[in-house]
Amino acid sequence: MRILAMRADRPPPKEAARVTSPPYDTLSTAEARNLAKDNPLSFLHVSRSEIDLPEGTDPYSDQVYAAAKAYFEKLRAEEHLIRDSEPAIYLYEQQMGEHRQRGFVALCHTDDYEKNVIKKHEKTREAKENDRLRHNKTIGAQPGLVFLAYRDNAETDELLSDLATGKPLYEFTDENDVRHSAWRVTGTGDIVAAFAKIPAAYIADGHHRAASAWRAAREFRAANRNHTGNEPYNWFPACLFPASKLRILPYNRVVKDLNELEPTEFLEKLGEICSVTANARPAPAKAGHVSMYLAKKWYDLSFKTPRAGNPIARLDVSILQDRVLDPVLGIEDPRVDTRIDFVGGIRGAKELEKLVNSGVAQVAFSMYPVSLEQLMEIADAGEIMPPKSTWFEPKLRSGFLVHPYK
Repeated sequence: MRILAMRADRPPPKEAARVTSPPYDTLSTAEARNLAKDNPLSFLHVSRSEIDLPEGTDPYSDQVYAAAKAYFEKLRAEEHLIRDSEPAIYLYEQQMGEHRQRGFVALCHTDDYEKNVIKKHEKTREAKENDRLRHNKTIGAQPGLVFLAYRDNAETDELLSDLATGKPLYEFTDENDVRHSAWRVTGTGDIVAAFAKIPAAYIADGHHRAASAWRAAREFRAANRNHTGNEPYNWFPACLFPASKLRILPYNRVVKDLNELEPTEFLEKLGEICSVTANARPAPAKAGHVSMYLAKKWYDLSFKTPRAGNPIARLDVSILQDRVLDPVLGIEDPRVDTRIDFVGGIRGAKELEKLVNSGVAQVAFSMYPVSLEQLMEIADAGEIMPPKSTWFEPKLRSGFLVHPYK
């Protein structure tokens, strides 16, 4: 792994709670507008700038990107974002309830992304890549951190412990009651050297951010006759966490209809595929089980899981897709089928019940979370996980440690 200290654009510590925001892709336009409406400092005015334009504005229109640039420059001009005086690496800690995770915020090289030193486990959508590519090039910076994991390492664990001493530079609580703390480290040689011994990192969250950073670097290189490889556009900001400290929540599914089946017919077909038990708990207790909400009742679906073969085939999301969603409900490709939707595990079982009880969906499937080891095994094999397999929580903040191109 190659990492580098960064000269970030960052909010003054006292304003961090107001300036930083959830990642752009975790909120709808309506949710972003509501969250930022009474907060003129919110970075959502940059990352989701359509919220300040008339309702119904195309989020990919020229005026949206122009508005993002104008607001970003406004935050800078009014010193709600200030440039680091010298490069630094940040230790970033998040606490959500009893869960705590701490990692390093630094720059990673786009060549490592291209050469698969930074490993992927998801396919990206071209439209989303294009959006972030244009957004970042327009504002002249990469405002969102890519969420990376690496296999635990005693040397980096020691640095995470030893360097996070004294009062943190940042300490604030966000709108979801997540506690954020960060320490600034300017003597970064030991950290850089430690990561040089780490063979790979894995994208946990932020595939589109990483892909758009790589594409931006390619475009800037092509336009720069004096390219050296050391220009800021060759690097993107990321937070690197030891894998054992992370928590993956399930990514649940809801389906709008039963493919012209009555609930009793659907249950009969399921009985031919797996073991179905009524009055189940809303969250499955272990892998190989899926909790299903249908007609105001929870059911446990127990599947026989393949013990060998492709690691993707052993995932619960794959088993559900291959044995139920495709053959019974007719959802061949969940990436494009509008009859299926995905609900992050942070929203809980109540959200699934609400969607079904209101008629928005006819059936919901509550999944057991994928493990980090499964994710890394699949990425190591060069394979791609099914869509919407993992939901990492807590999320990294946007507008916190911004990497400018100049």
